[in-house]
Amino acid sequence: MSDPVPTVAPVTGSSPSAPGRRPAFQQVAIDDLGTPLPEVTFVVVDLETTGGSAHTDAITEIGAVRVRGGTVLGEFGTLVDPGRAIPPYVSVLTGITSTMVATAPRMASVLPAFLEFARGAVLVAHNAPFDIGFLKAACAEAGTAWPAATVVDTAVLARRLLTRDEVPNNKLGTLAPFFSATTLPTHRALDDAKATVDVLHGLLERLGPLGVTTLEELTGLTRQVDPQRRRKRHLADDVPHGPGVYVFRGPGDEPLYVGTSNDLRARVRSYFTAGEQRSRMTEMVGLAQRVESLPCAHDLEAAVRELRLIAQHKPRYNRRSRFPERLLWVRLTEDAFPRLSVVRRVRPGAGVFLGPFADRRAADAAVAAVHDALPLRQCGGRLTPSPTHPGCALAGMGRCGAPCTGAQSPADYAATAAVLVGAVEADPGRLCAPLLGRVDRLAHEGRYEDAAVLRDRLAVLVRALRRRQRLALLTEVPELTIARPDGAGGWALSVVRRGRLVAAGVATRGTPVRGYLQQLKTTAETVTGPEHELAASVEEAELVLRWMEKPGTRLVEVTGTLACRTPGTGPLRGFLALVDAGRAARDPFGDDAGGSTRARPERVTGGAPGRARRSALASRV
Repeated sequence: MSDPVPTVAPVTGSSPSAPGRRPAFQQVAIDDLGTPLPEVTFVVVDLETTGGSAHTDAITEIGAVRVRGGTVLGEFGTLVDPGRAIPPYVSVLTGITSTMVATAPRMASVLPAFLEFARGAVLVAHNAPFDIGFLKAACAEAGTAWPAATVVDTAVLARRLLTRDEVPNNKLGTLAPFFSATTLPTHRALDDAKATVDVLHGLLERLGPLGVTTLEELTGLTRQVDPQRRRKRHLADDVPHGPGVYVFRGPGDEPLYVGTSNDLRARVRSYFTAGEQRSRMTEMVGLAQRVESLPCAHDLEAAVRELRLIAQHKPRYNRRSRFPERLLWVRLTEDAFPRLSVVRRVRPGAGVFLGPFADRRAADAAVAAVHDALPLRQCGGRLTPSPTHPGCALAGMGRCGAPCTGAQSPADYAATAAVLVGAVEADPGRLCAPLLGRVDRLAHEGRYEDAAVLRDRLAVLVRALRRRQRLALLTEVPELTIARPDGAGGWALSVVRRGRLVAAGVATRGTPVRGYLQQLKTTAETVTGPEHELAASVEEAELVLRWMEKPGTRLVEVTGTLACRTPGTGPLRGFLALVDAGRAARDPFGDDAGGSTRARPERVTGGAPGRARRSALASRV
């Protein structure tokens, strides 16, 4: 074997025997600069599982391919008995059934063989957090130390190296044909691992013009900091530590993004590091000219101020909470024969309100659920009963009492509407029980799609009832003072009036809380607006509720009555849990089904090759 080709690298400092001489040089083997990629052994691994959670699901198949320098050195593939039934939807997706794995080895016996196969290699996977997460969980369950191997994620590399003009997304099923893979992914572990090998080789070919020739450069590729972002680090210099709100402002001093943190300085500084890899935030940082910081007394005040600023300025890089005015409510009108309508604002004395709902689809689902349970009229406008009125199709179907024909008196109709009123105020049992029974009946009849539709409608209705009842807690309280330990022997205090945070402060250790509280109230905001109406946005009131419900919170003072009406939606919590479990089952791999990754690094372009252009690794397109 020939000797390594030497290269010359400068050595900083002077020779001790000859002060004042020019810097000396020494020869360094090129191998000392990193492990060349052709000499790196990769083990490309893919798993099939019973679901998407490494904590609650199990592996059903492992496939792996060991490669080096473009040559396949070995393959590893086996079914695994997960110790539980494989859900039908997973069997449809993968083709792996419970019968197929009944005689397969358990993970405890497969794991040592796989770890031996992968010993000393760099692990590669497509959407690596999924596969590596399951392997780490298997090691933890078996009491085996995780080997802490270097991991390369081909999905992350694809995001860095490919443009949307080349591929519409970074799913394995898209990348494999793009790179002319000899094996296409089939949702079987070994086939998908083979497809990932070809994708890996295709991506590695694109690294040469970028000067990426070693394993160290490859693993550092996604950790490179964009020079433009690095130049903006000074924007965090004047940001203080402690809780508060930060506002990134653009060229015209317009708010670009509003955020909150318990440590403002640390959070703002993170935007200028390689750890921040969201594409929207990268774009935002590129536009930012300054960062405004608004220190707050504690985390609740910071969260509330963030909400208010987002609603006020609607920064383009914030996605949530920008349009609280778009929330919808379902209103039971005050007619002699009331009906349901969807409105944007709650007005005291204008009927009974249910909600809020994030969009019209959810509001319509709740309305449909109520109509499934109660024969309320669905026609518009005020109604004048007339014996000559022909009625409607709903009356003929038994879904309306036909008050328009005089067949139902105002008193009888009011008794029907009272079921909904009672559900909103305290007890949804009479409203929801018939729907629960109907869901069960449809399922027993084999009408699963109809049962699922009704179940989902009912879930929307129950959640809306729960949300409305929780908001009513604060609506009826003129003033509420709550306190939480600040972690340093003091108390974080919040004064709330009809759901709105009007004052916040911290009584430090040794400060009399009562005296400090009186001073705090003298500077509290005055709440205006009608009584018995929420004085804050829905999100703000819910922030207050969550803060109040944290362990360790104490009620210091209450004006009025703070009480939950019983039984509320508590008896329906089990139903909601089943619905959530069913939703997770329908999308067992929801975390990575879209081919996305937890990291969204910068895309790189190919400048002039060679080591002198290393900064091009972080350039944007």
